[in-house]
Amino acid sequence: MDKGPSRTALATAYARAYHQIADQPMIFSDDLAVPLLGVTADELTELSTRVGDQIGAVINDRDRRLFFAARARVAEDAVAAAVAAGTRQVVILGAGLDTFAYRNHNPGLRVFEIDHPATQAWKRDRLAAAGIDIPATLTLVPVDFETQDLSAELESTAFTRTEPAIFVWLGVIFYLTPSAARSTLQYIAGQAQPVEVVFDYLHSPSTEADRADLQARAERLAAAGEPFHSYFTPTEITTLLRTLGFRIIDDRPGYDVVAAYLGEGSSDGGELEFARVLQASRILRARR
Repeated sequence: MDKGPSRTALATAYARAYHQIADQPMIFSDDLAVPLLGVTADELTELSTRVGDQIGAVINDRDRRLFFAARARVAEDAVAAAVAAGTRQVVILGAGLDTFAYRNHNPGLRVFEIDHPATQAWKRDRLAAAGIDIPATLTLVPVDFETQDLSAELESTAFTRTEPAIFVWLGVIFYLTPSAARSTLQYIAGQAQPVEVVFDYLHSPSTEADRADLQARAERLAAAGEPFHSYFTPTEITTLLRTLGFRIIDDRPGYDVVAAYLGEGSSDGGELEFARVLQASRILRARR
């Protein structure tokens, strides 16, 4: 990646922005999502009709939009609970165009955004163009995971390993190898307690239909230069987290989370549709 965000990070940001104007009820409210992209509501609506374009296809997909909104809501609900319990450090791994730090009104909460230097440089430009200030409570930590060490770069800032923290890690783990995913979780587990992590992952396919659907999705992303590298079963990820010392684990299918936020019952036809589209996507909170 030479400049700007990855295509998936950009598509996610556009989907979150379009959620603000297209979906009712709205799962996740983010009044900075649209201005950060520098687009209007009409431009977003027009873009959603370009289903032949990667970003257009993603934002046109209601199920995908709702999943992105739901995982962001889970993360920010978890952050709010952690802060209420006394945590004062939030680390957002692979922050992309996330806007939490710019909507944070808690002066005692320090936020650390970790991302590729090119993505952060592009984001700085977008923030400036939108007139969104970088708050004093935020530290941008550029990390090229191919050449730099997360612990060294993060701990060179005001981040403190001996204080509790919550880590938000959305839309990343499936692009890492299983060993890299484990290493990151091991690093998180070494934080002073209580420590919590919120992330999403892809369930290993269990049927031929699931395998074919996931393979098609993987091939589309690989063609864009962002291939999947890891899948887990819930048993595998729970075993890994327990081995690392995490005690409280809440692991749910993405469609269940979406349905819960929409208030849909288990027999609702809409939930069954989510089950087909988002069968592999899961959202997990773990605490130790």
